[in-house]
Amino acid sequence: MCGKWVCGIGVICALLAGCNRQQSRAGAIGHSTVDVRKAEVIRQLDQKWENPAAHFELGQLYHASGDWAKAQYHYNIALGFDPVHREAQAALVKVLFDSGDSVKAKTTADMYVTQASSSASAMFDIGVGFEKQGLDDYALSCYKQAIGMAPNSAVINKQLGYYYLKKKNNEQAKEYLIRSFQINANQPDVAGELGRLGVAVRIPRTSETNVDNVAAQPGK
Repeated sequence: MCGKWVCGIGVICALLAGCNRQQSRAGAIGHSTVDVRKAEVIRQLDQKWENPAAHFELGQLYHASGDWAKAQYHYNIALGFDPVHREAQAALVKVLFDSGDSVKAKTTADMYVTQASSSASAMFDIGVGFEKQGLDDYALSCYKQAIGMAPNSAVINKQLGYYYLKKKNNEQAKEYLIRSFQINANQPDVAGELGRLGVAVRIPRTSETNVDNVAAQPGK
């Protein structure tokens, strides 16, 4: 009987050891992939230092690994070359929150939102940046300001619809998606979401296009 217990314990230990080795290998592969990408981006910057997209990506890589100082450094460099790089602005706010400097994070966020308030397009873009960084309260505030400036934008209404879908607020999502579809019916993805929400829609057979307002092509 004891032999069976010992054997059983041995099997369990072997299984646990195997799982730990697999997890260690998976973690090593993950770190290795990130390190490889960091090296690639650093090589890009060696060739062209004034590359805001590369600085932003490198900042994201450092941010993901918890190196707040290096992430903040590269976000600032990106913004030095492109002062309206909305994703870098949002990421800088996020890394300030993550590093524990909430006062500076809030001040910085307010500054960028104020700068973006000159147009619906800019406000929309910074909202998207905030949402990508998981700063949903800031994102929603920006979307609402953008829709206030451009209520007939199919793009902004759609973004708000998807935002509320993510929050499981189907009634609000339905409201904005219906509005987006009324403005521009050539949106199969919106039609699909409305169908899943129980709203019957008809997609035009022709390639009719509606002219959206200034915020139809955010960022351009």
